[in-house]
Amino acid sequence: MTMVPPAVQSPNPQLTQQFLSSVLSQRGPSALPYSEDTKWLIRQHLLSLTTAFPSLEPKTATFTHNDGRSVNLLQADGTVPMPYQGVTYNIPVVIWLMESYPRHPPCVYVNPTRDMVIKRPHAHVNPSGLVSLPYLHNWIYPSSNLVGLVRTLSLTFAADPPLFSQRRAPPPPPSNNPNPTPNLDSFSSGSSNLGAFSSGYSRPSIPPNNYPPAPYASGSGRVQPSPPPTPSHHAEDPGEVFKRNAINKLLEMVHGDVAGLRKTREAEMEGLFSMQGVLKQREDQVNKGLKGMRDEMEGLEQQLQMVLMNTDVIEGWLRDNQAKKFGSLENVEDAFECVDVLSKQTLDCTASDLAIEDTLYALDKAVQVGSVPFDQYLRSVRALSREQFFYRATVAKVRAAQLQAQVANMASRNQHYAV
Repeated sequence: MTMVPPAVQSPNPQLTQQFLSSVLSQRGPSALPYSEDTKWLIRQHLLSLTTAFPSLEPKTATFTHNDGRSVNLLQADGTVPMPYQGVTYNIPVVIWLMESYPRHPPCVYVNPTRDMVIKRPHAHVNPSGLVSLPYLHNWIYPSSNLVGLVRTLSLTFAADPPLFSQRRAPPPPPSNNPNPTPNLDSFSSGSSNLGAFSSGYSRPSIPPNNYPPAPYASGSGRVQPSPPPTPSHHAEDPGEVFKRNAINKLLEMVHGDVAGLRKTREAEMEGLFSMQGVLKQREDQVNKGLKGMRDEMEGLEQQLQMVLMNTDVIEGWLRDNQAKKFGSLENVEDAFECVDVLSKQTLDCTASDLAIEDTLYALDKAVQVGSVPFDQYLRSVRALSREQFFYRATVAKVRAAQLQAQVANMASRNQHYAV
């Protein structure tokens, strides 16, 4: 029975989002050398990659070009799953996002551990570990992405594994480990280097990582799993084995259900927290509006009190003076006396202006209902408008004369006080 190595634990998506948002939002000398209009797409590509392949983790590291230039770039470091003859192996790789990404393809290296070497010759991996694929050569912006690249790597490596062991490992001792690592022969080595990816990038110096082992091949190039471990002297009870397997299966199902339920509840809580923030903002806006309305109501109440007080004063004055002076007047307009001739002229012209305005309004209503012929309406409006113009011009001249007289009066007073 073939055994699959344990899956890599999925990183925290929230921490990954925070890391990418932090490094891509930096400005100044520490900013990453990517175009501002593509940083959002780079972030989406890496988030999609970590969601589809949790074994690949986004990092920042220093990349050295062939000309000696060193630049700080983003990379996806980890392993690519490779199914081979019913067993899933993990191939360590490093995916560098170059300065021109995503308009140009990334740079992919196979990163073997100390007990692995790169197969020679290999159609898609050169001796330095640089990967060359049609997917990279036919990179199309913006449809090409990292998820499609890693899937292509997995299929390509499954057809021709790029790594093999330097020596034959001894058979493992008997163990109850449910996921033993298969022991395989080594691949045959060759002298030619086929399909090198001519991108001009140099091999960066990367410290070796402790990745799950890659498949080992025999001299014929075919991967052969090692013989199963020697059975123990005491055979296990089939009933106990079945019970243990059933319990493990139930635990896996319960664990999966709990994880799914936890994700659902976390999403609901996140939505509730977002809604709580929105409701808090609305509460602040409503409280601010209520405070403004209360202040406006207090101001209106004060103005109302002032109006009522002024009304009482005016009514009292009218009661005291109505019998004294208005009783002998035949025309109410004679109750107002102007202080000088200019004020009298201003009063007459303003009264005539307002009367003509009322007349024009009445003519508009009459022509709308058809009470006045249109030609007569035009003649009347023309004549009244000319007369109204003269009245308004007279008022403007009178006001200018009054203003000049006030200025002269103030100047004479200043001279009197100065003396």
